[in-house]
Amino acid sequence: MKKIIMLLLISMTTLLASACSAGNESGSSFTDQIYKHYPQLKSQKMTTGQVKRVVDGDTFTLESGEKVRLIGVNTPETVKPDSPVEQYGKEASAFTKDELTGKKIYLFSDAGDTDKYGRLLRYVFIDGQTVMFNELLIREGYANVMTIQPNAMFADAFVKLEREARQQNKGLWGAEKKKGQNSDSSSGESVPSKPASTASCKNPDIKGNINSKNEKIYHMPGGASYDQTQAEEMFCTEKEAQSAGFRKAGK
Repeated sequence: MKKIIMLLLISMTTLLASACSAGNESGSSFTDQIYKHYPQLKSQKMTTGQVKRVVDGDTFTLESGEKVRLIGVNTPETVKPDSPVEQYGKEASAFTKDELTGKKIYLFSDAGDTDKYGRLLRYVFIDGQTVMFNELLIREGYANVMTIQPNAMFADAFVKLEREARQQNKGLWGAEKKKGQNSDSSSGESVPSKPASTASCKNPDIKGNINSKNEKIYHMPGGASYDQTQAEEMFCTEKEAQSAGFRKAGK
């Protein structure tokens, strides 16, 4: 009987120790830290991979051979056929290469899985770093926001970060101001930076603007304030603008 009791006690102690160990491991895991800062990702598909090669600032290839396109961001072009390297493109590409090449990363999906080119659309975290890499590119001025529905989980947060980076003249925003490449040669006035686009048509012309009260308003061509409005997002149709949370000017 004593032996049986002793065996039971040992078994219970082992089980309790295992449970505590598992709990501690789970509570301190890297994904738990990500979910703490980005709770929206808890319900999203998550995979891991290792970066083999960086194509440019917002695109890279995994060791598995899959190509990944970062959601919600657009860095200046460096490899687009028949197009010159865009201002600050080399800097953005170099930053992504330095940060991602050879690194283990965690990849999270949004509503969509791939784009029309078959690239995985993902939010990315470098192992051990709880700040989303997509967010870091915008925060440090290496990218502007590019919202393409339905992958818009962090669209509002990204727009806010871009505005802050622009106000602080970080990265490409400082380069544009310094070199004066976004100025009107006849008036000397600054021309707004290229805004984000839903990219459902080639030349979107509906302007989406977020005012000082954080109200999201869209302006139609020919509207009273259209020419004076600085767009933070561009849309092809009113339905797209409304789906992104914008209301029509004058309402």
